Amino acid sequence: MKKMNSEGYQILKQLVSDVQGAPYPNVIENELYKIWYEHAQQIAIQCLEYLDKTFPQEKTSEKLPKF
Repeated sequence: MKKMNSEGYQILKQLVSDVQGAPYPNVIENELYKIWYEHAQQIAIQCLEYLDKTFPQEKTSEKLPKF
């Protein structure tokens, strides 16, 4: 199994930081919430792309639950 490199750690740290800094959505129409949500979605996509690229064998693992 490959080890995560510094690029992966940076992406994961950014994702965790974004999730921790989430504004409480008093109203879904809140502009601050929309800005945060779009940013968090972008970093989550980067994270998933990195994991797919770095650990391709994990996608076919039998350990994953089937829905």
